[in-house]
Amino acid sequence: MPHQATLFKSHSIKPHPIKPETMQRMRAVATRVTSASVSVDGEIVGRIDQPGLLVLVGATHTDDLATARAMAAKVHELRILDGEQSCASTGAPLLVVSQFTLYARTDKGRRPSWAQAAPSDQAEPLVREVVSELKRRGAEVQTGVFGAMMAVASVNDGPFTIILEI
Repeated sequence: MPHQATLFKSHSIKPHPIKPETMQRMRAVATRVTSASVSVDGEIVGRIDQPGLLVLVGATHTDDLATARAMAAKVHELRILDGEQSCASTGAPLLVVSQFTLYARTDKGRRPSWAQAAPSDQAEPLVREVVSELKRRGAEVQTGVFGAMMAVASVNDGPFTIILEI
């Protein structure tokens, strides 16, 4: 699988020292959907066909397995479905897609910096742990393909989108 940086050939992800005052945390964007799918090379690799959550997950340098498990618990129990319900209480499915671009820095210039995103060898196990923890909790989970160029389609319900940090 290609390194995340190969998706944006003119940009490279370079680890940098993180100062405590700028320390980042694992991020996710959870969108309430009536359906969603993710395709790679025109083939659907993950799909939910009923109300649930599309969850984009990004990891940074300071994240670990405990952070990933905490994110999974937060997403699973987040009461943003119809009637203030959660995926945990309703059994609603989740489509989880890795998304390193959640760490884009755009405060300088016009070209985003990806330096705050964890490198793929660190991020992939963390995204997998989010999915594994959701499954351990009994959730129905579909996924994208880590590091692949993906086409994500969704029908937003609301629209209702939440940004999470753990």
